[in-house]
Amino acid sequence: VPYRACHVPTYHQWMQDEQLQELTGSEPLTMEEEVAMQKSWHEDPQKCTFILLNRERLSKEGGTELSAMVGDTNLYLIDGENGAAEAEIMVADTSSRGLGIGWEAMLLMLRYGTEVLGLTKYVAKIKDENHPSLKMFSKIGFIEQSRSEVFHEVTLEWQAQLGWLQEQVPWQLENYVHVEPS
Repeated sequence: VPYRACHVPTYHQWMQDEQLQELTGSEPLTMEEEVAMQKSWHEDPQKCTFILLNRERLSKEGGTELSAMVGDTNLYLIDGENGAAEAEIMVADTSSRGLGIGWEAMLLMLRYGTEVLGLTKYVAKIKDENHPSLKMFSKIGFIEQSRSEVFHEVTLEWQAQLGWLQEQVPWQLENYVHVEPS
């Protein structure tokens, strides 16, 4: 689902975790800063941010969108590079890691970016110690382009392959991309 104001308290709580800060290269924000950040992301046409939900939690009796939150995925359109975006994924909820949620969400986001936004090139910047993310992006087909010793990150690139994405993500985007009425 799109990242909305109602998601900010949970997102803010996640981002207080030092390990997540390290893996995502993030700094802790105050709640006020987090609210302002969400608003700016929501209004910025260069950013596309969705919250990941765990289907099992959502389908349980009494399950709500907020109780099902497990992470987020983003596309940041790269200035000056038509058709290119930086792709990111974070499964913040530790009990939801290793279940394939990140893989499914990243493939869906890449397909969304390719089909809906017309993107053809993706870049991922991943901390060099984040081995699960490096492995996942490599499995998709991202190729290492550079390493930064200063920032301790690896930059990977991938040229969109719509046919491959459609094979990996055979469902209809409309079944997954849910937008709440304004």
